[in-house]
Amino acid sequence: MATRMVTATLDNALLKRAQELTGITDADSLMREALRALIERESARELARLGGSQPGLTSTPRRRSAEVT
Repeated sequence: MATRMVTATLDNALLKRAQELTGITDADSLMREALRALIERESARELARLGGSQPGLTSTPRRRSAEVT
């Protein structure tokens, strides 16, 4: 994994709250987790924006379980 050294100025209140919520006290680990969460959230938004963007697309066949009588 390639890494990059970054100097960042962080809001102490935000940092403390993030540490309380996650239990992660190491700043490097906390920033890594924050970036992962940001990527996950933005990826989900992108997928939501794409939803319904292919109106001519046919439905994918689904397996149906046997009916219980």
